[in-house]
Amino acid sequence: MIPPLSFPCTGAAPFLPMSRAEMEFLGWDQCDVVLVTGDAYVDHPSFGMAIVGRLLESQGFRVGIIAQPDWSGPEPFRALGRPRLFFGVTAGNMDSMVNRYTSDRRLRSDDSYTPGGEGGKRPDRAVIVYAQRCREAFKDVPVVLGGIEASLRRIAHFDIWSEKLRRSVLMDSKADLLVFGNAERAIVDIARRAAEGQAPKAMHDIRGTVFVRDAVPADWRVMDASDIDHAQPALKGERVVVRLPSFEQVQADPVLYAQASRVLHQESNPLNARPLVQRHGDKDVWVSEPPIPLTTPELDGVYDLPYARAPHPSYGDAKIPAWEMIRFSINIVRGCFGGCSFCSITEHEGRIIQSRSEASILREIEEIRDKTKGFTGTISDLGGPTANMWRLGCREPEVQKVCRRLSCVYPDICKTLGTDHDPLIRLYRAARGVKGVKRVNIGSGVRYDLAVTSPPYVEELVRHHVGGYLKIAPEHTEDGPLAKMMKPGIGSYERFKEMFERAAAKAGKKLYLIPYFIAAHPGTSDQDMLNLALWLKRNGFRLDQVQTFLPTPMSLATAMYHSGRDPIRPVRRAGEEVFSGKGLRQRRLHKAFLRWHDPENWPILREALQKMGRADLIGPGNHQLVPRGGMPPSSNPRHTTRGNRR
Repeated sequence: MIPPLSFPCTGAAPFLPMSRAEMEFLGWDQCDVVLVTGDAYVDHPSFGMAIVGRLLESQGFRVGIIAQPDWSGPEPFRALGRPRLFFGVTAGNMDSMVNRYTSDRRLRSDDSYTPGGEGGKRPDRAVIVYAQRCREAFKDVPVVLGGIEASLRRIAHFDIWSEKLRRSVLMDSKADLLVFGNAERAIVDIARRAAEGQAPKAMHDIRGTVFVRDAVPADWRVMDASDIDHAQPALKGERVVVRLPSFEQVQADPVLYAQASRVLHQESNPLNARPLVQRHGDKDVWVSEPPIPLTTPELDGVYDLPYARAPHPSYGDAKIPAWEMIRFSINIVRGCFGGCSFCSITEHEGRIIQSRSEASILREIEEIRDKTKGFTGTISDLGGPTANMWRLGCREPEVQKVCRRLSCVYPDICKTLGTDHDPLIRLYRAARGVKGVKRVNIGSGVRYDLAVTSPPYVEELVRHHVGGYLKIAPEHTEDGPLAKMMKPGIGSYERFKEMFERAAAKAGKKLYLIPYFIAAHPGTSDQDMLNLALWLKRNGFRLDQVQTFLPTPMSLATAMYHSGRDPIRPVRRAGEEVFSGKGLRQRRLHKAFLRWHDPENWPILREALQKMGRADLIGPGNHQLVPRGGMPPSSNPRHTTRGNRR
């Protein structure tokens, strides 16, 4: 039985200290834990280091923060002195490589998590670099990794930036322990045990952690999933560990990489998942079972901690773009059961939805009203990974205990999934009723295949919570790519569009949907992209900003991209081969189809259409895609989409 997460200590620092002077002001001579992060320090529950720091503070620990240190040497990592228990290292709210480079591997010029939006304030592969500098600063202090970069690199993974397989980040960083997912329980347990004298390296029974061993203990049984040609029967009972193909095997054989990806995702339900082990040379990387989701009271406790709800004063008047974007928004939910193959949310937060209580959410609205500078009465978002999964989940606990589905909504909505949106409607109404609140917007993406099950929700959303535009993500129009994405067919989008427009007319509002699409996703052919471009033109969409697929570590789609196999289904050497556009020109072409109206894309589109035998689509007609000469094709777009979610 896992004890509930509690918050026993009430004393709180105005901000967690970032300097010796602040420590002295608080009467501290030493920090228990020093958190090193690639983000600027914003004391708000949308920033991971603030949650971890305030949580440990609530347990009676003294926590300091080193934010965006100069990594050229160890001295900045000594700024707060030697931590008594351990360094906690995170790249920040984003993977440092995703933060630093575009999907075409071009260097980004800015960083939303840095004062002034300045780029270059964190190293590439920040978790590894920071861990090494912590070791140089204080050789004997344990290092614990966490955050999304560590989560998504916990086993051997394909790295698009170096075009090769890399080892578990725990091995490359030489850290003592890695925590994955939303690790509140794990980090509290680690700190308590460390305070009692136990070394983090020796903590081998904490859920949501990764550690290194020499071999599997003798009292464990091993279920070998590394041989796809001779599958071993499933082992049942306690103390069973699943062996993934080793680092050396997946490095040499992309098909085995797809197998490792499939097994990892099948072992993601914390109610039935078994630990995993993957050999790296002469060591085993042991991945414990995923963390048990927080209950609503526990999640409320995390969000009710005494955050200052502002950037650290040391930044002065500098604007931190990520903070400016979320300062009037509220996270009401964690997790996502959509299971989109290109998305990392499930791998990090899990499929089981964790919802805050209505009372906790309303308290945070009041906190924003009373404490956040610049509040004028508009809440910018009540959401999370998805806008409309609050309080949704499996209605059958016994089914959920044994379920190994990768998605609760693909290929169809599971019959045991509760989709009642009435509680969310009541929450929206209660939020609008808070004194001082003039408007509540919904900025998170709406899962439209769920929304169509509740016409009253769509009407409530449209009438009260959409200004001019609502973003949704069909991602594609063609069945082939959508199947590899694990997304619903375009018919689901059309049904939602019809409901949305009917509700807008009823409310007397002129509103638009902004659909988002991905170019060059695994399983997407040139013909698929042409069909999508023609659909966009027929429907009057001229996309401003679009996104090419980015193979992020550990996603199912990345396994498809690297291996040419589909890990959504059992992996076979003679199985279906999945095409992925990998060359720069191929990816540029797929992106050009999304922006068919841009004159800069017409030459590459003309060439592609001729090669595809579709020269009939070159010309001035409404049914044609690009002109022969320099004039834009005839078209009467209803609107141009704006913004970019990625």
